[in-house]
Amino acid sequence: MKLCFLLAAFGLGLAFSPVHAAESTEAPSALVWHAWSDDLFAQAKRENKFVLLDLEAVWCHWCHVMEATTYRDPRVVALLRERYLLVRVDQDSRPDLATRYEDYGWPATVIYAPDGAEIVKKQGYIEPNGMARLLQAVIDDPPPVAAQNVSTDRATADSTSLTPERRAALRTTWLGGYDEKEGGWGFSHKFLEADAVELALREAARGDTASEKRARDTLRLQRKLLDPVWGGIYQYSAGGTWDEPHFEKIISIQADDLRTYALACAQWGDPADLDTVRAIHGYVRKFLTSPDGVVYVSQDADLVPGEHSADYFSLDDAGRRARGLPRIDRHIYARENGWIISALAQLASVTGDDTYRIEAQRAASWIIAHRSLAGGGFRHDERDSAGPYLGDTLAMGRAFLSLHELTQDAAWLARATAAAQFIEAHFARGAESGFASSEATRTTLPAPRPQFEENVQLARFTAALARVTGRAEFRADAESALRWLLAPEVMERRGFYLSGALLAEEEVRTEPLHVAVVGRADDPVARALLAAALRAPTAHKLVERWARGTGRAPRGEDIYPELGKPAAFVCANGACSPPMFEVPSLNARLAKIVAAAK
Repeated sequence: MKLCFLLAAFGLGLAFSPVHAAESTEAPSALVWHAWSDDLFAQAKRENKFVLLDLEAVWCHWCHVMEATTYRDPRVVALLRERYLLVRVDQDSRPDLATRYEDYGWPATVIYAPDGAEIVKKQGYIEPNGMARLLQAVIDDPPPVAAQNVSTDRATADSTSLTPERRAALRTTWLGGYDEKEGGWGFSHKFLEADAVELALREAARGDTASEKRARDTLRLQRKLLDPVWGGIYQYSAGGTWDEPHFEKIISIQADDLRTYALACAQWGDPADLDTVRAIHGYVRKFLTSPDGVVYVSQDADLVPGEHSADYFSLDDAGRRARGLPRIDRHIYARENGWIISALAQLASVTGDDTYRIEAQRAASWIIAHRSLAGGGFRHDERDSAGPYLGDTLAMGRAFLSLHELTQDAAWLARATAAAQFIEAHFARGAESGFASSEATRTTLPAPRPQFEENVQLARFTAALARVTGRAEFRADAESALRWLLAPEVMERRGFYLSGALLAEEEVRTEPLHVAVVGRADDPVARALLAAALRAPTAHKLVERWARGTGRAPRGEDIYPELGKPAAFVCANGACSPPMFEVPSLNARLAKIVAAAK
């Protein structure tokens, strides 16, 4: 949930303009912003000062407003200069800090004691009077650690499988987050929560008509956040409805929506879902893709930082371009490219359009050439101030596994395997369950800790990789992530945003839909059967192609009869269905199996 929020706790109305900040006698340079480092906390101890972290997003409207108002207010500036050391970090540049504080939205304001202990965490915009009161209150009497700071780092579940009773209770909690009046999961901010919709899609495929309606309604309503001029999805809508969009466009949102609409298109074949995919993809290609084929991070919500841009986004293409373009963050991060590569691979699988495969492979090749670390891992940026971070290698590992499924090229599987081994070597926490967001052995501040969404994706990635390779260590990694995710105190803190853990638990506990195509890569019938398998409407599947005489059978399981012509088999528990030689018969069997899955 990477949202940029307005915090209304101080009773601020919206009828101000950031232009008034220019009347302040203090210039922005009156504040000195430091880089995040352990040395900063050593300095804080020597000088008996607090450390204030302004964790911002370069695309975020309220971050711009806070810079233009709060951090130029004379009272705020005086208090900060007297008793605080200041750090400003673009959250996209530091995944360890972003994942640690993402539940507080952007901007997030965190105040630390000189020893690095968190003493205040605030969500969203803080107006000048409220900030001055907060800063003075901390100076007068530093508050104790708040209840939300109680750590779940050492939490662990008794089992990696939910009991039927607990699964039903968690499902009820998940459903409680669906807004029956306005649609979509969540009540104050409206956006497509990708894991929630995927879980609803999965339940709909099993015949749950209520889940089908929830998924279809959410997909329909999310189109209200589709830019009608340029394409691309705005980040969210405020006010509890779908009619107050915030106009930043972030690559994570585009990737999530591309993948989710592709899954829906595979399941229902609705042309509107395919049209949405094309509109999002067209925006990404035109605005957020570099000449080298890799993607940038985001496009700003504001044409002029701090000024609302609803009038700008109401213009047509010519009108917008006459006034200029909102800033594009042209950093190239491995994590963000991993997300988009996986989405493109999903699109290629569903549509059969080779354009998406070519784009995905081109981006993957660039990231390999420019962001690789020894041992199979990845840097975040060209140069990182810290790291390595789990998110980059995890996203690229998932991307490689997606490309392997799409192309059946063993080179991509080798890279996915190396990424998983790098994750085990650098982010596993030994006897503790879960994987840390940054290098687990690191002793710098903040101390590495597990993060919910990363452990969800890690469990799903390593469970799928274990099935492809037959290697037990990857299954153990998936179970380690699940033991932390399913701990009661971890799940309780998620509220109704727990669908990712339910998906991960199912994928570790149950066998995937497994389709094996036996036939040569250049045989048109084998290719058609493989394409049909790739279109199967679920992400929980294992698709393989093997030709006799071309190497060892997958996992050494040569269980397929010699038939003299291409055939597809649906397999489970070491046994396979009778062979299917035509796409219609394979499609019919796949639909029946998906509907019967539990």
